[in-house]
Amino acid sequence: MASEKIMIVEDEADIRELMRYNLEREGYQVTECASAEDALVYLEKSTPDIILLDLMLPGTDGFALCRKIRALEKTELTPVIMVTARNEDADIVAGLEVGADDYIIKPFSARILLARIKAVLRRCAVEAVDSKNVVCFGPIEVDRKHHSVRVDDKPLTLTLSEFKILDLFVRRPGVVFSRYQIVDAVHGEDYPVTDRSVDVQIVGLRRKMGDFSSMIKTVRGVGYKMVS
Repeated sequence: MASEKIMIVEDEADIRELMRYNLEREGYQVTECASAEDALVYLEKSTPDIILLDLMLPGTDGFALCRKIRALEKTELTPVIMVTARNEDADIVAGLEVGADDYIIKPFSARILLARIKAVLRRCAVEAVDSKNVVCFGPIEVDRKHHSVRVDDKPLTLTLSEFKILDLFVRRPGVVFSRYQIVDAVHGEDYPVTDRSVDVQIVGLRRKMGDFSSMIKTVRGVGYKMVS
C-alpha cells in the first residue's frame, strides 16, 4: 500500500473528510488544512509528498498559495494537484502557469482522484531517479536538481510548466512532439487541457528565450520541436 504524505488544503470540511477517507484507505498519510495560512504553518514543520489544493479558499486563494509553495526552496518541486469547481479554460491555464502539476474539477470520483495522485507521484519518481540532472543543448542549460535554466549563460525564470516543456525539448532535440504528447509528458495522460493552453505556454517560453526563441520550431499541423 501507499505510504506517501498528502496535504489537503480545502476549506469545506465534508470534502476534506471524503478525501481523507479515500486516501487513508489506500495507505496515504493525510494532513488537513482549512486555509492557505494553515498550510503555510504546516509547511514550516514538514514537507508532504504531494499537495491537493482548492482554489477558492478564505483569505489567501489557491493561486497565491501555489505561488508561495513554488517560491519555497523545500517545496518548489513538490507536486501540486489543484482540486476545484472552477472549470473555465482560463482557470486551468492560470493554475498551470502558477505551477500546478495537475487539475481536477469538482465534483470528482474517488477513483479519478486516486489515479491522478498515483500518476503524478509515479511521474515525479521517474524524474527523481533520472541520472542526468543537467542537460545542455546549444546555449541552453537545464538543471533539474536546482530547477534552473540558463540561456547563453544568463538565468531564465520560468513557470513550472515552461520548465518541464523546455526540459522535455532539450532532452530530445529534433523530436517532434504533438500538443497532446507535451501535455502527457508535463502533466500525465488524459489531462484535460486544450490545444490552445499548450500554445500559450509555448508563446510564453519563446518570449522569455528572446534571441533564441527560434530554437523552438513549430511543425505545422503536428506540434513543436527543439532545433539548434
